[in-house]
Amino acid sequence: MTNKELVLKAMNELFHEKDNTAIERYWHESYQQHNPSMISGHEGLRNLLTVLDADFKWQPGIIVEENDIVITHSLTNGWGPKPVIVVDIFRIEDGKIAEHWDVVQEEVPVSKSANGNAMTSFL
Repeated sequence: MTNKELVLKAMNELFHEKDNTAIERYWHESYQQHNPSMISGHEGLRNLLTVLDADFKWQPGIIVEENDIVITHSLTNGWGPKPVIVVDIFRIEDGKIAEHWDVVQEEVPVSKSANGNAMTSFL
């Protein structure tokens, strides 16, 4: 399995299938989280599942993989009251997600965009 496939499988099983056993399968035991609102480790992921909307959806568009890094540019619904665009950066170690960084921005609809372009690659 490529690192890109690993990330897609991990995110799908945890966030769409709501399978919290995916944490042990796909996230390194010393997982480091760089989002300042979340704690590192498996506990941080378990805590996150309890606060997400039941209909949470992570829809990746552009995905880049280089060596041990996977970067996704995604549309997320259910993270908060409005859809957000997220750039997630994952570092893979020993076949598991070892580190995560993200940049989050509220989605601006095409109708309100100064350039008339969507913020995602799939809309």
